[in-house]
Order: sequence, then C-alpha cells, then structure tokens
Amino acid sequence: MNTSEVLSATGVDLSYGAAPAVRNAQIALHRGEVAAITGQSGSGKSSLLYCLAGVLPVARGEIRFEGRSLGVLNDEDLSALRREKFGFVFQYGELLPELTVEENTALPLRLAGQRKAEALAAAGEVLRRLGLDDLRGRRPSQVSGGQSQRVAVARSLVHKPAVVFADEPTGSLDSSNATAVLEEFLTLARAQGTAVVLVTHDADVAARADTHYSMCDGVLTAQVREVS
Repeated sequence: MNTSEVLSATGVDLSYGAAPAVRNAQIALHRGEVAAITGQSGSGKSSLLYCLAGVLPVARGEIRFEGRSLGVLNDEDLSALRREKFGFVFQYGELLPELTVEENTALPLRLAGQRKAEALAAAGEVLRRLGLDDLRGRRPSQVSGGQSQRVAVARSLVHKPAVVFADEPTGSLDSSNATAVLEEFLTLARAQGTAVVLVTHDADVAARADTHYSMCDGVLTAQVREVS
C-alpha cells in the first residue's frame, strides 16, 4: 500500500435540519487502502460517505482530497472531481438499461471525453479481468444480479480513480455472490492503487478492509487497523 494520504476528514459535522447526522468525524485514507465504515441503519455512515465524496456539503470541518479542500471548489469543479478522480458503487448497481454492459463500463471514460473506441477497449479489458468478457454486448436486463454488480464494479474502476466510494456494494447479493464480487472488487482496486471507502453493515465484508471504522449516532467511535 502506498503511504501517501489521498483523502481526509477533519472535524466534520453534518445535520439534516436540527438532527445531527455526522459529528466531528476524523478519517484519513491512503492510496490503495480499503477502509470500511460499519454501523446500524441510520448511524450516519452513508451520510459521511457522501460528505467524503463531495456530494453533501459539510456544516463544519474540512474534507481534503490530495491536499486540497473540497470546500473551496465550485459546483463545476466538484462535478469534474467526482467524474475524473472518484468512482462509485451502489447497492443495486444503477446501470443504465439502454446501454450494453460494455457501454455502461466505458461511461466514465466517455464522460471524461475519451474517444469511443479507446473507452470501449479499456472497458473490455476491465470486464475481462472480472470474468465478464462474454457479457459485453448484453443489456443489464439480460444479466444476473451478481453479474450486474460486477459490471458496476468495472465501471467504478475503469478510469483508474484515486478513490472509489462503495455504499453497501454487496447488500443486494446472496452470500456466495457477495464474497466473489467483493474479492474481485478489492483485488482490482488494490492492484491499481485505488483507495476504497466501503460502507457496510456486514462484519464479514468489513473484515476484508485494511482499516475498520465503527459509526454510531453520527460518531465515528472506533478505528482498528487489521493486522495481516
């Protein structure tokens, strides 16, 4: 793992109206590191994830990416950052139904302005590494849930982002599919030096992380570095 810090939160607070969702959160993420945030539903872990990704503005504190505060960026710069430097995986994949598996995977590259042929070639390589090469021409409706989530993983990593934010990425899968998808996801992320922030309620998923944070009532209450 590269020891250089890529993303950090210092004293981060977030509220929805009068209700606090995140309280004084502190986190530091390094290149190639996988950090899991666990907690019960409503504990604030997804809210923190979206603060870290620059989707939700913080009430107090600071999020820094590669040494630069997200608070100084305008909406256009934040959108470019999320498009070019960040990747996202959601619980249900969120693939675009009108696009093929290959086109869904290539989408981040196309949005960044890469030519179609080059983007599709890069998408094909990631799909091959995830064992999905034979699904390239299918639509999302023509693949299984586990396959769909693998495509979502491929899409999140195809542009070699600095950080991938994963919100319950295996929550919709059965245990065997969840284990396989998580293994492939983290192996590929680590291989290309992409850091991962992984929100999960599953202790088995969190056990695969390098760093484990626990969240309760908006407070990041524990940090345990797993010993290999």
